[in-house]
Amino acid sequence: MCDYSLYEFPNRLAKEGEELVTYRFPLGSLGLVSAVELNQTQRQTTGQGFWGALRGLSLASYRPNLCAICVPPGARLILKDISPVMQKDFGLCPEEGGKFIETSAEAHRHRDAIQLANGIVIRLQDLSEGQRIEVLSLVPADECTEDRETALVS
Repeated sequence: MCDYSLYEFPNRLAKEGEELVTYRFPLGSLGLVSAVELNQTQRQTTGQGFWGALRGLSLASYRPNLCAICVPPGARLILKDISPVMQKDFGLCPEEGGKFIETSAEAHRHRDAIQLANGIVIRLQDLSEGQRIEVLSLVPADECTEDRETALVS
């Protein structure tokens, strides 16, 4: 749901329809943040001149109002702006549908990944910073089917 490396940061659950962006947190791990929240904090930090830009490069400049966004396993997503290199290497389109998965239950290991519709698994840590991801549904596809079938029987 949220990689172990992001537990010390403020975090919240993703929302359906929300656009997320990969963001490098101060300890070096790539995590997900809200695109809206990231844009707001970037506007607040622009125009600070040379020293402001220099402060912006330090670990101490982490924007505390940025929450790490947690996505539950099975959530359906669209991976957007896939790099041309990744498109070529994996035979992908610029946008691909998939689901959020955990690759391991092992402690102290990056485990968040996206499994694309063609079966390819891409670890969150292997995406580039600024990669956009749209959350379609927090409910796994098989649970949606079961819920519909239950409603039809009732």
